[in-house]
Order: sequence, then structure tokens, then C-alpha cells
Amino acid sequence: MRTERRIAVVGGGMAGARFAERYTALGGAGTVTVYAAEPRTPYNRVLLADVLTGRYDAEAIALPLGAARLRAGCEAVTFDPDARTLGLADGTVEPWDELVLATGSNPVLPPVRGLRRADGAGLTEGVHTLRSLDDCTRLAEDAVTARRAVVVGGGVLGVSAARALAALGVRTEIVHQGPYLIERQLDAEAGAALRARLDGLGVATYPGNRARTVVAPDGRVAAVELANGYRLDCDLVVLACGTRPRTALAHAAGLPVGTGVLVDDRLAAGAPHVSAIGDCAEHRGAVQGSAIPAWDQADILALRLSGADPGARYTGSRPSARLSAAGLEYAAFGAVDETGDEGLDVLRLTDATRGSYKKLVLRGDRLVGAILFGDLAGIDALADAWARDDPLTGHPLHLLTAGSGPAPG
Repeated sequence: MRTERRIAVVGGGMAGARFAERYTALGGAGTVTVYAAEPRTPYNRVLLADVLTGRYDAEAIALPLGAARLRAGCEAVTFDPDARTLGLADGTVEPWDELVLATGSNPVLPPVRGLRRADGAGLTEGVHTLRSLDDCTRLAEDAVTARRAVVVGGGVLGVSAARALAALGVRTEIVHQGPYLIERQLDAEAGAALRARLDGLGVATYPGNRARTVVAPDGRVAAVELANGYRLDCDLVVLACGTRPRTALAHAAGLPVGTGVLVDDRLAAGAPHVSAIGDCAEHRGAVQGSAIPAWDQADILALRLSGADPGARYTGSRPSARLSAAGLEYAAFGAVDETGDEGLDVLRLTDATRGSYKKLVLRGDRLVGAILFGDLAGIDALADAWARDDPLTGHPLHLLTAGSGPAPG
């Protein structure tokens, strides 16, 4: 009679790897098998731009799996929640007792004419996404002979990709529909400081603009035409327009799916012994789509399924973001938009000489959000104060000036 518990993790991304490592570290019973579509060890996608510049190699960004077993290059194409079986692309069928869906997300292709080849077989030559190490390899090869690049999308990934291409010597421009860069984490002032810093690094930006057409008269990209008719000549295009949850597997198995796979606070996915975490999961009406919530969910599910804390529940993640690259650093966390809330106070500190900008958002004597751009001195103290949610002691200006010289008396 079989007694060993079998945990199948579908997806070898950041969420799946984190769950496998934490579950085995907590002493969870049975065997954990990670089924990864990519033919390699799971890795940290957040660092792909640094791989592009050569700061890291592929091995350096590999993620640990603990005692879990990896089935690389084994894509799951079906699963049966009643029979508890998993069908793989090679035709084999594997049994499981607990199934963890960590299928991640796909890059969003914007509604831009000319993105795809005339025969429909893939993207136009010179057009790239940046979601995997294979994407990174292809982009690096193309960048060797590229002279000008256009990045479509000015979020975190778009800014990181543009900075990396500029570091490789490619003249780069960003086209962004939003009013300013990284508008989900920064405010207008920080966005303006970021734009100025990028300009100094050789990256031009066009916020409030939309790409309309990829011009490729000979099958290779030659320009990007904007909605206002302006034309940006280029021989390389990078699409950084967000991601969409991979839900086809869950949908085909009859699980409830909205934007993502619907999960409750236990991260249960609508069928017995099936859970979902990371970019593919939709919790309380939201798909988080970033690394920290994915890891938070993986940690909670590992606690619950391992038995270390059977009552563990995921109630959400506190929003935070951080980017650190040569000549470009920022951090943001909590509620950074004070508009519409008269109970909030805001403290700003701008240093034009350093090109830095700092902002604290306070409710009474508690820190509810912060932005630091260009100077991350004091970030640890600020993040700790925010995480503890304890009353601040002394004047909050001391937190802003920590490490940046003496605070005013």
C-alpha cells in the first residue's frame, strides 16, 4: 500500500521554486516534483536585465529547490482533478496527491500593427519580449549589431530593459502610454526625476504616447510609428507591456478562472487538493504579478501543506518595489498617492545636485508609504518603520536624511 505523499508543482518559475524550497525546508512529508516547461533550473526573472548586460550569468540567478525533484523540459498540458493525474507533453501521465499551479504569466502583446510576421509565424524580426532566459539570449545576440532600439512600455521591466540596452551601447528610446514612467509605484515628481536620469544615461523617453505601427518593409523592423504620427527609426524593439496570467490549463480542467485562477485565503483553487500561487493566481479580485506577492503566497502555502501551520492564510501582500542598477536606483512601498485622503501628510525632500527625490506619506505618527529615488540612504530604517507600523519617534525628517548628512536641527 502506497503511503508516500506526492506533491506536484506545475511551473518552474519563481513561485513554484519558492514553494518547493520552503516546503522541503519545513520538513513537509512526501516527495515534491517541479514540472518545468523550460529545460533548465528555475531562475530569478527579476534579474534578466542584469543578465542582458553581463552583470550576472544564467547560473548566478538560479533559484534553490531544496530537496525537491526537478523535471526540466516537462511541460504539463492537462490535469484531471478527479483522478489526480497530470498529463505531460511527452504523453506520460503522472499521479499526484496535492497539485500546486504555478504556471506564471505570458507577456502582453500590445495592439500595434506589424508586430507579427506576414506569415503569422512569430514576431517580426527584431521585435523581442523579455520574459525568459531564452528571450534574453536572443535579445543579447540582436543587440550586438543594433544601433537604435525602441522599448514599448515604461514600467519597471521597460525601464530596466532600456537601461540594459543603453549600457550595451545601443541608443534607446522608451514609448509609454502613461503620464510618466513607472506610474504604478512612483509619483509625478519621481517620474520626472527618473526621466531626467535616463536622459543622462542616453535613454530618451516619450510618456503620454502610444506606439501604433512597427514598420518593417523588408521583414526586419526599421521604425516604430507613434499614434501622433511621429516616427522613431530603430532596428530593435522590446515589448514591455505587462503580463497576462496563464490560465488555460486550469480552465480546461474546469477550475474557476477570472483574470487569473481564482483562489481563496488558503490559496485553494476550486477543486480538492489543488492550489494556485504566483502570477497565475487571482486573490480577492487581484492578480499581483510581481515577485514579492508570489513568494508570500508560496510561503503561506508551504506552511499550510507541510503541516507547519495548517491554519496559515494569505490575506494579501504589502506593495513594495525596488530597482538597483548602475546609475539608476529607486525604492517605493506602501501608499504613495495622497490625493483624495485629507488625513495624510506628505514630506518631500529634493536634491537637485544629486538628482535625488524622497517622499514620506504619513498618517499621524505612522508611516504609510515612501518613495526614494537616486539616493537609497535610510531605506532600511524606513522600510522597517513601515513594516512594524509603530509610531515614529522624533521628527520624520530624520528618516529622510539618514545617511545623507546631518539632519537639520
